[in-house]
Amino acid sequence: MKSPLLSLPGAVPAEGRDEGVAAHYGDLFREQRTLADGTGFVDLSHRGVVTVTGDDRLSWLHLLLTQHVSELPAGQATDALILSANGHIEHALYLVDDGETVWAHVEPGTQAELLAYLESMKFFYRVEVADRTEDFAVVHLPAGSIAQAPDGVAVRETAHGRELFLPRADLESFAGSHGPAAGILAYEALRVEAHRPRLGFETDHRTIPHEIGLIGSAVHLQKGCYRGQETVARVQNLGKPPRRLVFLHLDGSEVLLPGHGTPVRLAADGAEGRQLGFVTTSARHHELGPIALALVKRNVPVDAELIAGTTAAAQETVVEP
Repeated sequence: MKSPLLSLPGAVPAEGRDEGVAAHYGDLFREQRTLADGTGFVDLSHRGVVTVTGDDRLSWLHLLLTQHVSELPAGQATDALILSANGHIEHALYLVDDGETVWAHVEPGTQAELLAYLESMKFFYRVEVADRTEDFAVVHLPAGSIAQAPDGVAVRETAHGRELFLPRADLESFAGSHGPAAGILAYEALRVEAHRPRLGFETDHRTIPHEIGLIGSAVHLQKGCYRGQETVARVQNLGKPPRRLVFLHLDGSEVLLPGHGTPVRLAADGAEGRQLGFVTTSARHHELGPIALALVKRNVPVDAELIAGTTAAAQETVVEP
């Protein structure tokens, strides 16, 4: 959905998966510093919004999700996944229960597939699921923000800030009183700095939660059965994931950032060496310079010098080998 905030001065539309909101409003680094200082907001109104209502909503979701939610207190934010039968990540949900309704936001364009799956699993449970994307917009307030959420708005409060499920009709008036606006590129740069994975960026069709550091944060290891649990338990107890997420400091002399999918190799082997992984997200950070996240084979030495495409890259461990 195209955001009305693209009409704000300086707004440059984002492309790809984040199409529909602003990439930036004319000054990427200023927007990053604003968020880092705990002011401003980010328009995430392109994200899907799904709600679950009914007396059985938490106990029902508990059976489907990787997270323990059967006794989730009202107002407490949590993250959860839906896995395939083989343990591969299919959906990531960022949810909160307000006492009557579970609110979740998901990656842009994934809500229809998620809704179809949830509908197929209702059986005799007293639940109703709905796609509320046309009616509600997600807005991010950074950590440290003293801005007040409008009355009656569902809020997810996390260590990284607050996410508001704002009526879409109120988005422009909210922007007028809670600015300045920061674009999705600023938000993404801080996400990469914080090593936070994102579905469709740090994941592909065979990603399991262990590879990108989601055990504990989105996967609860002491809960009942859910689809894909066997893989989670087997890798946790008996083995190691085949890949691991790393953080990369990129050579700042390069003009272009390596894009999603750019091969990662050992620097000693050069650009024709064996591919060991790929860049998932890259960004320009206001303090760190060019940075990236990448998925590499588990056995890549943690102190190995790497190259992303032809760009030199020093790695930091995110997921232990």
